[in-house]
Order: sequence, then C-alpha cells, then structure tokens
Amino acid sequence: MYRSVTRLCGIIGLSIYASVAGDVSSEHISPDAEGYVPLFNGSNLDGWVNVNGAQSTWTVKNNMIHCTGIPTGAMRTERQYENFILELEWRHLVPGGNAGLFVWAEPLTAPGVPFLRAIEVQILDTAYGKSDYFTTHGDIFPIHGSTMTPDSPSKGSRSFPDEMRSKSSPEWNHYRVTCDDGVIKLAVNGKEVSGGKECVFRKGYIALESEGGKVDYRNIRIKELPSTNPSPKQTASLDNGFKTIYNGVDLKGWIVADGSKDHWTARDWKLTYDGKSSAEEKHLWTEQSYENFKLICDWRWVDEPSKREFQVILPNGDYAKDAQGKRLTEELMFAGDSGIFLRGSEKSQVNIWNWSVGSGEVYGYRNDPDTEPDIRASVTPRMKADNAIGKWNRFIITMQGDRLTVELNGITVIEKATLPGVPKMGPIGLQHRGSPIEFASIYVKEL
Repeated sequence: MYRSVTRLCGIIGLSIYASVAGDVSSEHISPDAEGYVPLFNGSNLDGWVNVNGAQSTWTVKNNMIHCTGIPTGAMRTERQYENFILELEWRHLVPGGNAGLFVWAEPLTAPGVPFLRAIEVQILDTAYGKSDYFTTHGDIFPIHGSTMTPDSPSKGSRSFPDEMRSKSSPEWNHYRVTCDDGVIKLAVNGKEVSGGKECVFRKGYIALESEGGKVDYRNIRIKELPSTNPSPKQTASLDNGFKTIYNGVDLKGWIVADGSKDHWTARDWKLTYDGKSSAEEKHLWTEQSYENFKLICDWRWVDEPSKREFQVILPNGDYAKDAQGKRLTEELMFAGDSGIFLRGSEKSQVNIWNWSVGSGEVYGYRNDPDTEPDIRASVTPRMKADNAIGKWNRFIITMQGDRLTVELNGITVIEKATLPGVPKMGPIGLQHRGSPIEFASIYVKEL
C-alpha cells in the first residue's frame, strides 16, 4: 500500500509515492519542465535489480544500459509504479535481436519460465521476421498470468501495431509508453500504434527483458501520474528480499567437483544435470551456508517416463503391508529421483520423485526407524501436488530453526514439521540420484 508524501500537480502533473510497506524509493530528483525524472542515471544501475541474470548481463557504458541477452531474464526497478508515462530509446546491435519491456510486473520470475508476470511491450529487430502470431516490434500482450483486452486483437490477447515504424539494427528507436488506470498505449518513433485496456496488474515493477538480443538502452525517463487506487488484486506483489543464487551463465556460487563439470551445467536460465557425474561428491552444493531461510526452486523431469513398481506410503509415513506383513506396491510412471538438501545434511532432504505420496517428503526422517510416529507423519506430504511429468514444478521451502514447511505448486504439503538434530547451519544441495533433471529460478531469502 502507498500513501502520497509529495504531490506536484497542475503544470507538471507529477505524483511521487512512498511505500509504507517497505518498498524501496529512489532518491528524490526534481522533475524537469515536463514533469519527468530519469529512471536511469547514466553512470550505474542504482535503482535497478538484476532478477535472475549474471553481473555481466547488464552493464553501463557511454551513458547506456547494455544487455548481452544472456541468460534469458529481466532487470527491474527497485520500486513499483502505477500510472505513468515512460520514455526510452533502444537499439539492437545484431540484426534479428529479441528483447522487451515489462510493465506492471511481479518482482520474481513466474513458475517454470525466465520471465516476469507482466504486460510486455515487444522489442524485436525488423530482421527477426514477423508471422501471423507476432510482428517485429510494438506488440503489447499479457504474459504468465497477467490479463489485458487488446485495442486491435489479432491472436488471443495480443495487440498488433497498426503501423510498422521501427528502424533496423543498429539504429535507435524511441518508445513512449503511457500506463494509466489499467490502460496502456505505445507510441513508436513519435506515433501511437498499439494499446490495451483492463490490464491486470495495473501497478507493479518496470523491467527490461534479456532474451538473446544484444541491446542498448538510453534516455530512460518517467513521469508519474495521479493514482487511481488499484485494488490488491490489481497490484503486483512487493519485493520481499529474495536473491538469485543461479545466474544463468555459469555455476558461480556453487561447488562443482572435477568429475561433475560436464554434468551439472549452466544452460541459459536452466541449471541442468544429466545424472552422470563421476565425481566422488556428485551432489551440487552452494558455497554459502544458510541458517534460517526461504528457498524458491523450480524443477522438472526431462527423461521419457517408464512403468515401475513402487511401495505404497500411508498418510502416517508408514509403508502399507498385506496380511502377511509384506509391503504393498503399485505400478506408476517413473521419470527420476532427486531432491534438495537443507543445511548440508543428506538426511534433511526434500525429496523429488514420482511415488504416489508426492514430492516434498523428507525421506531421511520418514524412513528412519527411530523417527517418532508424529514426526514421521508430519514429514509425509498431505497430498501429491506434483505437476505432470515433463511440466515445471515450484518448491517454496521454509527452514526456521528445526521446523520445515514445504509448498509445492501453491499447495502446502509439509507444514512446520520438526527435524530433530538438523544442523543449525549449512549449504543447500541439489541431489544426484542418477536421473536427468532441470532446475531454474533458484532464489533464497535469509530470515
């Protein structure tokens, strides 16, 4: 929630808002005669947050923001914006380059993708080649959960520009984006060409997209307009302190043994494992240790599944048995076995697998015969919340003291389970179990 602390109306029509919920506000800069303030200071990236890229992805030179396009991802503003006029200039340095501008965006990547939930304003070089589904520039469309009614619909909710006005690489182009009360309009090189209305969100972050194209940005400035009081449902969530621990370029910050270097690999926004490490220590561990934290991690299986027999686990964590005491089994599709280790302990493993009990269970505690019955039940998932094999899943794991909570795809499957004897601090690990798997969007917030 925001309250107005300074309101400069009339001639300049500028409102500046300060957050009462901890949102970061940039240092006050007096607006120019038209009511604009710079969104980029020309010398560094103060006021911007690298969401999921490397330090090399976004740099400043010659009063320009330069993007390498690698990895796919975004850099966003530190604070949110509601109603505003945004102007910027951009140029692709290589013909056919791809990039974009996000408005009213979430602070972190959406599940299973390297992009933010937002309204996207397309930035494509003319050599990219248009299709029936998109043009080379000027398209406006909602992505990954956002919604918009386009002014000139073509395919679904995408608004096409009514005139092609962008200049080819390496010439500069000018965008003027007006966002007001859920309505967005885009002017390209001086003329309005596309837009949409009824946008959700209509308050959030502004972001520049990295998507393979080498791009320069300059003369980024913004004029804020009076608030129209969006509801909480129309407002993106606030940045609450998560930091990426995978940069999409290399495995900096992770311990990679010699026999693992060609097996745990950085492949753009995905951290991949082929299951074939020959190292003595095959797991992948963070260099940093963590005490109390919240971890976000996306994952998915990549192998073709096959049918296998698995033991049946009861809600209390015990194995189901027949009248003779033999463990019961069931046939399921199997795609792999992995997990996430907490605080350097293989026993405190949040499991990733295809058993019908579902991912998220703490195998080392549930399967320990010395575990108390109530603890065994608490580390057994309440339900199977896994998405279909091959689809992305998102864990949100909270470790506070000796208590563990695991959320899988928006469903709490483990809640405040006690892990007796868990180390007070240690690294986070991605497990080797011989199965190919992909990870992405790995963020940590220390508590």
